[in-house]
Amino acid sequence: MRRVPQVLVFSTIQPVLFVLMFRYAFGGAIRVPGVRYVDFLMPGIFAQTIAFGSIQTGAGLAEDLGKGLIERFRSLPMARSAVLAGRTVADLVRNLFVVSLMLGVGFAVGFRVHTNVLALLAALALLLLFAFALSWVFAFVGLAMGNAEAAQAAAFPVMAPLVFASSAFVPLESQPGWLQTFSARQPLTILVEAVRALVIGGPTLTPVPQSVVWSLAIVAVFAPLAVRSYRRTA
Repeated sequence: MRRVPQVLVFSTIQPVLFVLMFRYAFGGAIRVPGVRYVDFLMPGIFAQTIAFGSIQTGAGLAEDLGKGLIERFRSLPMARSAVLAGRTVADLVRNLFVVSLMLGVGFAVGFRVHTNVLALLAALALLLLFAFALSWVFAFVGLAMGNAEAAQAAAFPVMAPLVFASSAFVPLESQPGWLQTFSARQPLTILVEAVRALVIGGPTLTPVPQSVVWSLAIVAVFAPLAVRSYRRTA
């Protein structure tokens, strides 16, 4: 991150633009009963930020693979999972910085936490856990593609339905019935609803455990797949 600060800079510009666009350009046209739109919006922005940010894990690994850096790591006496774990944890740190920045931007445009500090910290923990899980997904994608551009191209069709066919920006009730069936059950919607319940208020007993289970299940599936893909490149 020190050597390529542009990645960190541009990974923060996009979510800030999304906040400003939805808050001021589209926010006046979207009504959410009983909730100010900015309070409804920001949990979705947090989820969207970590979702698209996780694509960088795959692109970075693919770039390292193409430049021969992975070949150098192979010659070292280290576990096969170490390179992947290091990359995903490093991206987790980046996500912590970006989400913290977005929280500050949210406060600047009128977002308010209606619960308490502990609930806010729990919401941030859920976001980071999900970001960590998605990093393993795209670590697998990046190693499978072997090329940074291909990894990014393959990741977008996966992320776009999760982010935009969700409750991140609009209530589920505003979507067609057939789309609601998918949106209400997919992991990003569950994450957004859990974060909203924690920072705005509402029942947390269902969405919070469901979000944790989704994140752990994603790690359980894709971490071994990513390690196996890494071994195949050896």
